[in-house]
Amino acid sequence: RSTMADDIQNLKNFNAFDDADETTGDQSKVHIRVQQRNGRKCITTVQGLADDLDVKRICKAFKKNFQCNGAVTKDSELGEIIQLSGDQRTNVNDFLVDQEICTKGQVVIHGF
Repeated sequence: RSTMADDIQNLKNFNAFDDADETTGDQSKVHIRVQQRNGRKCITTVQGLADDLDVKRICKAFKKNFQCNGAVTKDSELGEIIQLSGDQRTNVNDFLVDQEICTKGQVVIHGF
C-alpha cells in the first residue's frame, strides 16, 4: 500500500537557493543611481563595475542600445563611473543581467 506522500513527488525537501552559490563570482555591488539635474533632466550613474571589465566599451554599448549620450568619469575612491543622460535605470539593469556582466543580486538600484 502506498501513502499519499509517496504518490506526490514534489513534497520532497527542496531548497530554491541551492543553485545560488554565494562563494562563486565577485560579490561586489553595482550601484545604479539617478541624479536630478535641472527641470525634468536627469542623469543615470553606474558605479562599482568590476575592474577587469572594459568600462568604455560597456558605455559605448549603453549609448548605442538606449539612444542616449554617455561618458566615463574616473573617481579616485569609486573607480570608473558611467554617466548616461536620462533615466536609464531599468535599461541598464536589464542590459547588465542579459549580457551576464553581473548577476541580478549584485545590482542595486537607487532613487525615486
